[in-house]
Amino acid sequence: MMVLSNNCFLIVLLLFVSAGAAQKVEYTTCVNHGSPCLYEKLLCPSECPSPYPSDPQAKVCYVNCDSPLCQTECKNRKPNCNTPGAACLDPRFIGADGTVFYFHGKSNEHFSLVSDLNLQINARFIGLRPAGRPRDYTWIQALGILFGSQSFSIEANKAATWEDEIDHLKFSYNGKEQIIPETYPSVWVSTQNEVKVERTSRKNSVLVTLPKVAEISINVVPVTKEDDRIHSYQIPLDDCFAHLEVQFKFYGLSTKVEGVLGRTYQPDFKNPAKPGVAMPVVGGENKYRTMSLLSSDCGSCVFSPGGVLNKDESLVMDFGTLDCTSGASTGNGIVCRK
Repeated sequence: MMVLSNNCFLIVLLLFVSAGAAQKVEYTTCVNHGSPCLYEKLLCPSECPSPYPSDPQAKVCYVNCDSPLCQTECKNRKPNCNTPGAACLDPRFIGADGTVFYFHGKSNEHFSLVSDLNLQINARFIGLRPAGRPRDYTWIQALGILFGSQSFSIEANKAATWEDEIDHLKFSYNGKEQIIPETYPSVWVSTQNEVKVERTSRKNSVLVTLPKVAEISINVVPVTKEDDRIHSYQIPLDDCFAHLEVQFKFYGLSTKVEGVLGRTYQPDFKNPAKPGVAMPVVGGENKYRTMSLLSSDCGSCVFSPGGVLNKDESLVMDFGTLDCTSGASTGNGIVCRK
């Protein structure tokens, strides 16, 4: 029996079917009493037959124990930069409505990506400004997460050149560095179970879970020579600008949620990104700038250490990793827009 990130338990039952050779079929079920899927045996899809595959590149069998659908699905635990909740590249965001926009901020400063009553997620930007350019090119180098009275941060270590066999991730919990073994699977859980970190490959990829609050898929990647050539970043020889690719999944955000990305989850949000523009850039640096990676002092921040939601502030919708690649509608009342 294993504990899942959404506080439900996973029971894996193995059924061997004889068809010339034994074939393993795995089932999952939620056994927490708050789940509508309580004790239902749910067969994993053939495309992803295991909740914990031996190959870290394989999709996993997953069931959202808080959903009334009670269906298993295949889930890629690595970030998908082309779906809502993504923050990748320099930085390119996809809002809850599927709209793509860019927020450049400024190098060596911090900005609130999400600020809700019980959750604050900040980003540290790194970057450079080549001669003659009007703005910084920026990337997300670190995330700082506040929840209740706790804090957690994850950073991409600076590197002159990129090497796949070196882990570039650094973790801190309540200001103390945490070492997570470079093995797959490898899991670290905080003392009070408020945060869990799972390596989704031996190096440079993790899934961070705040139970019933958020899941964050993270990769560390460099600015490649091809990216540098296409965009004329003029990357120096002594820094490959290792940065984070991120995809967020949120549970029960309030109607007051703010932040560069968080505001797109407001039920009446109107995206300022201009339609039809190849690279729609939105501003708000002054509204979302924070003093540090772990502060909630921005002009629009609403985070409260108490994190109390009342009935009128909580959204019913589970803001999952919606997929806009197969059509215009997500099936969740959201229409994807480019």
